[in-house]
Amino acid sequence: MKKKNKTKVICFANNKGGSGKSTTCASVAYAFSQMGKKVLLIDGDMQLNLTLSYFTEDKALEIASSEKNLYIAIKEQKPLTDFIYKTDFEGVDIIPSSTLMSSIEFELFTKWQREFILKKMLAPVVESGVYDYVLIDAPPTLGCWVMNILCSADRIILPVEASPWGLFGLANMFEFIGQVQEIAPSLELLGVVVTKVDARKNYFKQTMETLKTTEGINVFESVIHLDSSVEWAQDNSQPVGSYKKSSRSALEYKALAEEILNAF
Repeated sequence: MKKKNKTKVICFANNKGGSGKSTTCASVAYAFSQMGKKVLLIDGDMQLNLTLSYFTEDKALEIASSEKNLYIAIKEQKPLTDFIYKTDFEGVDIIPSSTLMSSIEFELFTKWQREFILKKMLAPVVESGVYDYVLIDAPPTLGCWVMNILCSADRIILPVEASPWGLFGLANMFEFIGQVQEIAPSLELLGVVVTKVDARKNYFKQTMETLKTTEGINVFESVIHLDSSVEWAQDNSQPVGSYKKSSRSALEYKALAEEILNAF
C-alpha cells in the first residue's frame, strides 16, 4: 500500500496590509504545482485577493455570496472537504473566502476552544494525505481568527514589503506569534520573504540589514522585485507563473518555492 503524504500546513501572515501576502501565497502554490506537488489554498481574508488570483471577479463574488465558502464552513463548523473548489490549474484546489469574513471574530467569540476551530476542521484534510501542502492566506489583523490560522499551521511565512513602512508593526507580529506558540508550541516561523523590492532605493538595503540582524529570524535569499507582470496576472485572474512564466517575478517565486521545500 502506498504511504500517504505528510501534509504540511503553511500560513502566510503579516499584520500590515500591502505586504504581498496573497500574491506570495498564490504564486508559491502555483510554483509547487509545477514541481509536482498537490496544493490546497485557503483564503482567510475578506478581501478575497487569494480567491481572485484563481477565479474571475464575477466567479469570486458568486462564491462569496453562496453557501459554499470558508465563512459558511467556519460559522456552521462543517467539514472543510465540502468547501473545496477545483481551479483551472492542475494540482491547485482552493477554499474561497467571503466578504462576510469581516464578522468572523463575532462568530468565533462564543465557540468552545475557539482558537482551535480551524485546526479541528482542517484535520480530516491533513490526515487524508491528499495534499502535499495546505497554504493559508491570513488577513492583516491580530485577533482570534488569525490565531486560529496560526494554530492550524506547521509553519508561518511573513512577507515584508521593502518600503519605509514595511517593517512597521513587525515587532507586534513577532510578539503575537510568541503568544500563539504558548498554546501551539509546534508552530515555527519558517522565514521572512522581502517583497515589492526596488533595488535602486535604499529601502531595500535597510530592510534586509534590519531583518538579517534580528536574532532568530531566517530571511529567505529569494526576494521579490516589483514587476508589472504581477498586476497583469491579477487582472487576468492567474498566478504570475502561469500568466508569464519567463517574467522576473515568476522566476523569483519559483526560487522562493524551492527554498521553502528545502527548508522542511
